[in-house]
Order: sequence, then C-alpha cells, then structure tokens
Amino acid sequence: MNILFIADPLASFQIYKDSTFAMMREAQKRGHRISACEPQDLMWQRGAAVTAHVRDITLTGDAVKWFEESGARAVALKDFDAVLMRKDPPFDSEYFYATHLLEQGEREGAKVFNKPRALRDHPEKLAIMEFPQFIGPTLVTRDPEDIKRFHAEHQDIILKPLDGMGGMGIFRVGPDGLNLGSITETLNRHGALSLMVQKFLPEIVDGDKRVLVIGGKPVPYCLARIPQGSEVRGNLAAGGKGVARPLSARDREIGEALGPILFSRGLLLAGVDVIGDCVTEINVTSPTCFQEIFDQTGFDVAAMFIDALEQAVRAGA
Repeated sequence: MNILFIADPLASFQIYKDSTFAMMREAQKRGHRISACEPQDLMWQRGAAVTAHVRDITLTGDAVKWFEESGARAVALKDFDAVLMRKDPPFDSEYFYATHLLEQGEREGAKVFNKPRALRDHPEKLAIMEFPQFIGPTLVTRDPEDIKRFHAEHQDIILKPLDGMGGMGIFRVGPDGLNLGSITETLNRHGALSLMVQKFLPEIVDGDKRVLVIGGKPVPYCLARIPQGSEVRGNLAAGGKGVARPLSARDREIGEALGPILFSRGLLLAGVDVIGDCVTEINVTSPTCFQEIFDQTGFDVAAMFIDALEQAVRAGA
C-alpha cells in the first residue's frame, strides 16, 4: 500500500514513544510505502482533486537521523491507498478546516482514517455524553451557578476546559470550595466558554487508564497513567508515570461496548480514558501509548493497528 501520514513535523517526533512512528515502522516492515505531510500542505482548487504536497519517507533505523525524505511532490489524496490523519490536538479552526478538505478528498475516492466527519462529530471531552452508563457525575456548562450547585452536591470536583489536551487547564476543588469562583472565571472567561466539571474520582491514584480500541476491538492491555507526587493529573505530558496492565473486566466491558459503535462511524482507532470504572474522555484525533504498552508487555499494538488498516482498505472503508 501507499500510505500518507498527515502529522506534526517529523523533526518534532520523540520516536522512542511516538505512536505515529510505531505505525510507520510497522508499515515499512510490511513493505508498504510511506509519505508524510502536515495539514497546511493540503490544497484544493476548483476543477482538481484535493492534493497534498508530500515527501516520501524511508525509516533508517537510526535513533537520531531516523528518516530520509525525498523532495516535495503534489499528489491527490485519492491516489493513496490510505490517508492517516495523525495531527495532534488542539482541535482548533485549522484542524476543523483540514477535516473538510479531507472529507472532500473522500468524496473523490480517498480512504481517510479516522474519518474526517467522525473526528468532527466526536469532540474528545463531549463524546462521553452519549454513554452515560459508563461515566461518573458530569456537568457541561458556562454558568457559574450551575458549577456552584454541582460542587455543593459532590464536594470534591475536577474542572477542565473542553479544548484542553495533555492535562492542560485541569483544576481540582475540594470540599472547602477554595478558589472555585476564580477558577471558574479563569476557565470560562467570565461566561464566554463552556467547561466540563466532573466528580473527583479517588481511583486516579491507581491511574488514568488509556484503553485503546482498534477496528472496534479493545487492545488487551491498557496504559495506566499514574499521578506523581502531589499532582492530580495522570497525563504523561503532566509528568504521570505510565504502567501497562491487562484490561480489567470493567475495562474490557467498556471497550467491547464502545468499540463497535465507534468503529461503525469510521473511527479505526480510539483511546478511551477510564478512571476506576468510569469513562472520562474518548480520544479520536491521535491516540497514543502504542510503544509504552509494547515495551512493557510485548503486545504489538502497531501490528494490530496495521492489520486493521489493511483489512479496512481491502473492505473499501
């Protein structure tokens, strides 16, 4: 296959832990040809197909100079066997516009994973609203009075922006309510922005578990991201420690319930975040943790992903 990866600049990859790199390595091992570009390299003009200015990539196996690339060339998205959208958040206006260009590419015959419409339809914090049976007490609002009432009911709460990533902008407010008003004003910009408020789940001490779902099926191991020191956030970007574990019965129940639904909508890969028994987020833009799970358990997540990609391409997804 000819596979195009739309991602952040390759020079920014930390290949010892980057899941997109793991996908590339597995794809090349199987003889697939790899190209790469960034979202700003997408272009459409009336009378022509959506095109990307891409560079053909060869992985070298070297830890520093890890890839070689050709000069840029313009290629229609429909001329690739698969296009993988792996741009990291934030899901800002430019990301949104890129999904529209990718969707036009689909109308012209391109096979894009995850599907652009599915990326738009599943904002990573709000996607949990569809599955109330798997989530803890949760509020989405921009009204400070709603937040005060939620705090009065649940006492210990977490507040976070809807567009945050990597643990950015997450606050915990305990029973004393200290700084609740100030935190609310900061996050919702005096009522201009909606935010998410959730009951604090003490099971976070055992980790914020990333349950990967590939082709509708859960990976048998999760990565529990465990907060360190006095930190309340388990995110690896916030200093959390990643520990791979077999799925619990509840983790598997969640993955098997959500997986087929998400896959049916064009989400070949999703990362479901679970604290204790509760889903807190559903990540669909560029879910990670492939290499951490492989390094600690030997289970080859990238191989499972490329298996699913090959099957989806053969099926004409």
